[in-house]
Amino acid sequence: MITVANRIYVKPEYGEAFEARFRERAGLVDKMPGFVSNLVLRPVNEGDPYVVFTVWRSRQDFLNWVRSDEFVRGHAQSGTLPREAFAGANVLELHEVVQDSARPELEPEPPGGPFKMH
Repeated sequence: MITVANRIYVKPEYGEAFEARFRERAGLVDKMPGFVSNLVLRPVNEGDPYVVFTVWRSRQDFLNWVRSDEFVRGHAQSGTLPREAFAGANVLELHEVVQDSARPELEPEPPGGPFKMH
């Protein structure tokens, strides 16, 4: 299992519009093989980013998503906010799950090395 955290720096005055994009999302990721969950986390401290946090059964499942036509369609509306809505570049983090206390039977994700989307 892996997690993907996309840290997105949104200026406070655009927070509501940013959140609306996720409430109105296409939902195509939910149907992808290996998809487990998607959380959109709102920052509570000034200057911290939103975090779009997804959980995947495996690294390959996530790679299949980002290389899919559904990914392109699902992200079509992500460019609808103006550039000035963002306080900086987003940061994508991939983590291999070693332990999940809610799933004690879970086998740790084998080390996969550096992450490359393409």
